[in-house]
Amino acid sequence: MDYVYAAIFEPNEDGTFTITFPDLPGCISEGNDLPDALRMAENGLSLYVECMKNDGIDFPAPTALDKIKTPKGAFANLVRGTIRDNAAIRKTVSIPRWMDEQASAAGLSLSRVLQEALKARLL
Repeated sequence: MDYVYAAIFEPNEDGTFTITFPDLPGCISEGNDLPDALRMAENGLSLYVECMKNDGIDFPAPTALDKIKTPKGAFANLVRGTIRDNAAIRKTVSIPRWMDEQASAAGLSLSRVLQEALKARLL
């Protein structure tokens, strides 16, 4: 599920950016440069809204971008945060017997190996 909120990107003297979300007090992040700040804003928002959801906190209505007041030198931009459903589900997979035997001998968790491989491919 995606959530979109306005963020204020305020440049610092050292070239870094401080990111705040007017609708989400306490949701603050920083980036080393603008591309990093954009990534950090998405990550920060995603974690923040996931915690809100887990804690049963209602989501405030997002303020329209043109209504956001920014300090001098700063700018506002929309940021998307994503909550992923991390509930475990069962899947039946088939692997060759030799792989199963070697994985067991190595103490590997097939679920963990599959999750790591899928994350590497999908993210």
